[in-house]
Amino acid sequence: MKLHTLKPAKGSVRSNKRRGRGQGSGGSTAGRGHKGAKSRSGYSQKIGFEGGQMPLQRRVPKFGFKNPNKEYFKAVNLDVLDGLAEKISADSVNVQTLVDNGIVGKNDRVKILGRGELKKKLSVEAHAFSATAVKAIEAAGGTVTTVK
Repeated sequence: MKLHTLKPAKGSVRSNKRRGRGQGSGGSTAGRGHKGAKSRSGYSQKIGFEGGQMPLQRRVPKFGFKNPNKEYFKAVNLDVLDGLAEKISADSVNVQTLVDNGIVGKNDRVKILGRGELKKKLSVEAHAFSATAVKAIEAAGGTVTTVK
């Protein structure tokens, strides 16, 4: 057996029916059924159309709104920072360190919050800080740097 002699099994490959090309192609409706919008040329159904039933996007109640200008932060508390600093034995923590250790995602903006306590001097870089977190970090002898 050689590669250039291979062929599909007899009868396994058929060409498609050539519909809509006159009477010889198997009838006048060309597989579109009889009458109605779907049989006409140029027909395209509206997105979300459910055959006249009230569509889902109109059945579901709507309320409130999403502010497109709001900044969403991923909260990281001091006890998490302290545990991370112990684990990797580092004296500084930045956003990339948090991403590398799976605490936040790579596209998240990070805000440091003040729950827990810091046991060692730590230099922290993040997008935002709460007032209690800043006090606690500076009380432990560390520094706070805001990044954009």
